[in-house]
Amino acid sequence: MTPKPVTPEAAARLVADGAVLIDIREAQECAEVIEGALSAPMSSGASGLEARPGQPVIFHCRTGRRTEMNAEALAASVPTDDVYLLQGGIEGWQAAGLPVCPRD
Repeated sequence: MTPKPVTPEAAARLVADGAVLIDIREAQECAEVIEGALSAPMSSGASGLEARPGQPVIFHCRTGRRTEMNAEALAASVPTDDVYLLQGGIEGWQAAGLPVCPRD
């Protein structure tokens, strides 16, 4: 299953409707995060995900390149065929005027 690209605006709507947003960046990269995003660093195989079967999942990194390079592995790590990659990563999210918050 190949994940589908999704714009930040469409991703925000999917999250509002119950999609899971997963940040695959390493902890040291995450000065700012998208509120509600789960952390599943790529170095750990993006493991420990809390998606339900059939629940839409959106993966993001900083710019979108890392999610694109690992698209197949990311899609295989979740129990759904409804998988997306956030275009532009968190930088694209911010450029679209969507909120981020400091990492706890």
